[in-house]
Amino acid sequence: MASRTKSKPVVAPSGRRIGLTPVTPQHRKTGSPPAVLYRARAPLRISFCGGGTDVDPYPAERGGVVLSTTIDKFAWATLRPRPDSRMTIHSLDYNVVANYRVKGRKLAYDGELDIVKAVANHFKPKSGFDLFLHSDAPPGSGLGSSSTMTVALVGLMREWLRLPLTDYEIAELTYQIERIELKLAGGRQDQYAATFGGFNFIEFHDGVTVVNPLRIKPATIRELEYNLLLCFTGRTRESAGIVAEQTKAYMQKRKGVVQALDRMKSLTLEMKSCLLRDRLADFGSLLHTAWQEKTRLSDRISTERIDELYAVARKAGALGGKILGAGGGGYLLIYVPFNARHLVAEKLEAGGGQVVPFSFREDGLVTWTAEAGGKASR
Repeated sequence: MASRTKSKPVVAPSGRRIGLTPVTPQHRKTGSPPAVLYRARAPLRISFCGGGTDVDPYPAERGGVVLSTTIDKFAWATLRPRPDSRMTIHSLDYNVVANYRVKGRKLAYDGELDIVKAVANHFKPKSGFDLFLHSDAPPGSGLGSSSTMTVALVGLMREWLRLPLTDYEIAELTYQIERIELKLAGGRQDQYAATFGGFNFIEFHDGVTVVNPLRIKPATIRELEYNLLLCFTGRTRESAGIVAEQTKAYMQKRKGVVQALDRMKSLTLEMKSCLLRDRLADFGSLLHTAWQEKTRLSDRISTERIDELYAVARKAGALGGKILGAGGGGYLLIYVPFNARHLVAEKLEAGGGQVVPFSFREDGLVTWTAEAGGKASR
């Protein structure tokens, strides 16, 4: 077991005691135990249907639903306490190192590492730390990577500061940091999917989100996994502009957009029923129908490149598919009968796509500690 450091109470701005903040080994008067590393891992997600109905004000006015699951691609975060008040951020994906002073000041948002700054601003740690961040998919991939990293960071703070945060509180806090504090356009599904993990039917209402885990037969899950292909289109995109455009269109009550969102909500219910009743061919066909409805939300959701790859897949035998996330790039999800799987994969690769192996994962956010020398705890 990794040794735990001594701790002292943390008091919220309201005066309520909310948890503990660690005293690092450098703060000890005697002894020099191994440094403790705090780690967090949150899974990326695949959203089958309902994306867009989780973006305000639609859920507040009409109620939204999303059907999604998590996969074996993750956002990773490691925290190493420091004896001073500095915060260093090491982005291992982009080979970027940034330094800030965290004690006694609010970090300004300037478009660089703002999510990390917002998390630090919220928790107001009493001492400094080093952060090491890595994601298995880049921002703009359509797999919810930005929100998933925020979930990992909030989970990391819960582990380090020993805060009594529930999964619902973590997901909602992540939403508040991204959508309210940083004013990043988007919905609520990614934060809840990454926190809870697994196959979920998530309901969004006015101020209330309910995560319903689905009891799908293991054989059905294995068959679905075998019949799905994940294909990178070759480019990422900035989702905020697409989401903002959809939201504006809904608020203007454009008939086509409102109808498409309502129809996607109905299709989400049908697709959930297909999974629970082991009707996977129908599920694949509904995926195609849902994609057609999604493209009605904005002319930026699909592109010539996406249309070409999807047409290739359909011609080779795919029943359905969709672009993941807000659209414009990232990953295509394709449902293919088993006997056409190899042919569809070959055609996608020949068309410039990149088929990426994946598997489903049931676990959501997980956190643990380890000694710097490699000994793990919990």
